[in-house]
Amino acid sequence: MPAVTETYSLGESIEIGKIDKKLKKLWQEREGVMTRASLINLAVYSEQPGSLEKNTQLIARITENHACRALVIGANRKSKENRVEAWINAHCHVTRAGNKQICSEQLSFSLEGPCVKLLPSIVFSHLDSDLPLYLWWQDDFPDEMDPQLWAWVDRLIFDSQTWNNFGAQMRLVETAQQEAKQRIVLCDLNWTRLDKVRHAMAQFFDHPASHHHFSKIENLKIDYALGFKSTALLFLGWLSAQLNWKLNEPARNGSCRFVDANNHKIDIELHQRGGGPIGDVILNSQGVKFRVAPAQCGDLLEISRSSENETVLPQMMPAQSNNPVDLITQELLRGGPHRVYLHAVNCVRELL
Repeated sequence: MPAVTETYSLGESIEIGKIDKKLKKLWQEREGVMTRASLINLAVYSEQPGSLEKNTQLIARITENHACRALVIGANRKSKENRVEAWINAHCHVTRAGNKQICSEQLSFSLEGPCVKLLPSIVFSHLDSDLPLYLWWQDDFPDEMDPQLWAWVDRLIFDSQTWNNFGAQMRLVETAQQEAKQRIVLCDLNWTRLDKVRHAMAQFFDHPASHHHFSKIENLKIDYALGFKSTALLFLGWLSAQLNWKLNEPARNGSCRFVDANNHKIDIELHQRGGGPIGDVILNSQGVKFRVAPAQCGDLLEISRSSENETVLPQMMPAQSNNPVDLITQELLRGGPHRVYLHAVNCVRELL
C-alpha cells in the first residue's frame, strides 16, 4: 500500500471479500504516521482501455484537495471472460504542518464480461459509511441502465462534450434522475467548462444601469474549437434561460434566431475556430459591443465594452482551465441542484 502518489500504482492486488479486513489492518499498522481522511465517496467508471492507470493519476491529484474514498472501476463489456480483479491503494499528502500524512483510500476494480453487471453491488458494498456518493461516469451511458445503481448516487458527474448524441444521452440521465425520485444532481463538466466565460459576460450587467441593454440585444457571436459546439450551445442556452429567449428559427449553416419576451429577434452566429473550447464571444446591443475573448497569455480572459463614443479599455479576468482535474475539483466544491444548467439545456435542446 504505497504512500507516494507519484508512483500511480494500482496498489496491492487483493480478493474482494478481504478488502475491508485488509484496510483495517493496514491503518492500524500505520497509526500515528498516517491519518485516513474521507469526506465523500468518489466512484469513477470508464470502459476505455488503460483507464484504471489514467484515473489513478487523476485521483492522486484530486485527493490533494479533496479527501475521499475513491472507487476506480474499469470495465470491458465485450470481453468473453467473466472476471473481477481488485486492488487497494492510498494517496497520501503531507499536511501543512509537515509532520503527518493525510491519506485517501483508493479501491480499484476491473470488471470483465458479464461481471460488469455487478457494478451496483460492488459500489454499494464498498462505500465509506454514510458519506455522499459522487459517481463520475466517463463514457456514454448504455441504453439499459440498472435502476439499482441510482439508489445511492447523490451527484452524477459526466461530460456531455464527448457525447455523440446529446439528446439520447440526456434522456437517459434524466430518466435516471426520475427513477431516483429527483434525488440525483446532474453535474455536467461541459457546463463547468463555461464558468469563467459566463461570469465574465455577466459582470457587464452587474449594475442596474446596464439592464436596459437586455431588451436591445441584436446579435450574439460565439467562436468554439473543434468538438466543442455543444459547449457553445450551452452558453447560448444560459443566456436564453436568463433573458427569457426562445428559439425562433432552427440552425442553418451555423446560424439560428431567437426571440425575446417582446418578440424582438436576436441573430445567433456560431463559428468553429482554433484555440480553446470557447473563443471570442461578442454581444451587440444598441450600438454597444460586449466582448469576452481569450487573452494572448492563455490563462486570462480579456473583456471589453466599446461603442462609437467609448474608448475601449480592456480588462483581464481569470480564464477557465480545461484540465480534467481542475474541472472535477470545481465540481466537487459545488452544492445545490444545478437548476440553471437544466434551464439552459431546455432552451437549446433542439439544437444540441
